[in-house]
Amino acid sequence: MNLRNIAIIAHVDHGKTTLVDALLRQSGTFRANQKVAERAMDSNDLERERGITILSKCTSIFWHDVRINIVDTPGHADFGGEVERILGMVDGVLVLVDAAEGPMPQTKFVVGKALKLGLRPIVVINKVDRPDGRPHEVHDEVFDVFAALDATEAQLDFPTMFASSRHGWAATAPEGPRDDLTPLFELILRHVPPPVVDAEAPFAMLATILESDPYLGRVLTGRVHRGRVRQNTIIKALGFGSQEIERVRATKLLAFRGLERVTIDEAEAGDIVAIAGFQTATVADTLCDLVVAAPIAATPIDPPTLAMTFSVNDSPLAGTEGDKVTSRIIRDRLLREAEGNVAIRLSESADGDSFEVAGRGELQLGVLVETMRREGYELSIGRPRVLYRDDPETGERREPLEDVAVDVDAEFGGVVVEKMAGRKGELTEMRPSGGGKVRLAFIAPSRGMIGYHGEFLTDTRGTGVMYRTFRGYGSFKGPITGRRSGVLIANGLGVAVAYALWNLEERGIMLIDPGAKVYEGMVIGEHTRGNDLDVNPMKGKQLTNIRAAGKDEAVRLTPPRKLTLEQAIAYIADDELVEVTPKSIRLRKRWLDPHERKRRSRAAAAE
Repeated sequence: MNLRNIAIIAHVDHGKTTLVDALLRQSGTFRANQKVAERAMDSNDLERERGITILSKCTSIFWHDVRINIVDTPGHADFGGEVERILGMVDGVLVLVDAAEGPMPQTKFVVGKALKLGLRPIVVINKVDRPDGRPHEVHDEVFDVFAALDATEAQLDFPTMFASSRHGWAATAPEGPRDDLTPLFELILRHVPPPVVDAEAPFAMLATILESDPYLGRVLTGRVHRGRVRQNTIIKALGFGSQEIERVRATKLLAFRGLERVTIDEAEAGDIVAIAGFQTATVADTLCDLVVAAPIAATPIDPPTLAMTFSVNDSPLAGTEGDKVTSRIIRDRLLREAEGNVAIRLSESADGDSFEVAGRGELQLGVLVETMRREGYELSIGRPRVLYRDDPETGERREPLEDVAVDVDAEFGGVVVEKMAGRKGELTEMRPSGGGKVRLAFIAPSRGMIGYHGEFLTDTRGTGVMYRTFRGYGSFKGPITGRRSGVLIANGLGVAVAYALWNLEERGIMLIDPGAKVYEGMVIGEHTRGNDLDVNPMKGKQLTNIRAAGKDEAVRLTPPRKLTLEQAIAYIADDELVEVTPKSIRLRKRWLDPHERKRRSRAAAAE
């Protein structure tokens, strides 16, 4: 069969999406004069800005009459659940490793999954033209990682390519020749086997990716395991336990050609295709012919471990910066997201004004909030909280735990261990990883990791790398100390004045600029003490007609501490909210009226 299915595995920012761009160009998928955005497969603005791949995407290229389906997988921990399912669709993997940084914990995690599935890897050591590149040492490190992951003899005998995806070349040695990617194309055809399939059996495929299309509805993508399917035939979906979910007409069959999806009349075993028409079927379900009785074995979807409350923005400034503010509009948008994102679970409150959105991590939920914000929505976001379970036998409270792997310079190892211990993280491994770095492994509760990433980057001067994966549920680890400082709260509606903020600086760190709109109950700064304090940021200087003996001092303000969306979500306490609009991110108290806040705090203390 003139077909190859491969996935690309790499850590964040190791050049995975740039390599796919180069493969698309050199295979002739793009015309020579076609204007294509850099990192073409990172199709949404957030992916381009953050330099990460959030959603799995498929593309295909032709090389000498052989079609190569390429799946670009997410490289960030919160989207790791996507990666495991993708590997079931392919027959080979490209493991892309940075020539300077070497194999990272993320690479190790996903490669381990690929090796267990029996896939034989091709290693591409990328960015070999970096001045700090060390391609031969990295090659040895990759071998050591594979050996530690119990790779077979055949898997350890992996072919290696040295490449620069930015400059579009690959070769069998770091020195070159540095012409083009032809050696990599030829290696893929030689090393990756064509799919082994039964083309005559009844049709069956496993749904691996779910998307929501405004014209086609739910679109399920997967690899056809056996048989053929034609457009407009009636097929069914089977869930776990062989239970039939629904029967539908396959209204559209779509295949990947370059970066576009095109309609096809028939799909055959081994190909990666998308099917439209299902209303209920989701990822890990089997789409099949009516005569098929048993589903294809599949890994169940990881459960959400973190939840946040999305509610209507009811501040005095509501509706002044965004045009989508009502609960009905927010509800419709969240339902669309839940339909196209299997990792998200949505539930509605009794009053219909707030929604609990559960997902796999802060980044994933933060990306959703940021996307909605850019679409013109105004929201109030509550503090993230983990989802507990009760043990059915003992009744013991159990909480989600994570495996946390950290690569840091040896000088920062101590502070990371100390901070993780304060967050109930248990150190399980500590060893040098070469180049003056140390690798640490922890088992930590998910709630202890909320908000730690920004602090971790500060502690390690931006040089540390942290990777988290869901481990399972374990015994409750006990209380974790939260934010120790109180906040400064505005006592009225108006505009912040530089003179007032200057006088308030001795009270704490400001979070707003002069000229910012404020309202009663809005958080404008962090108090130096542990209690909250109501202040007036609008109080101007009292002017008189008496000339001062000396020249008035110019007001010199310390620059405020500006919080990003993720930092703000992690910063707030249980009685606070983040107000998110297309133009602003504000912190506020849940109850704006100071008397109501006192009444609530007294009631909570009495319980």
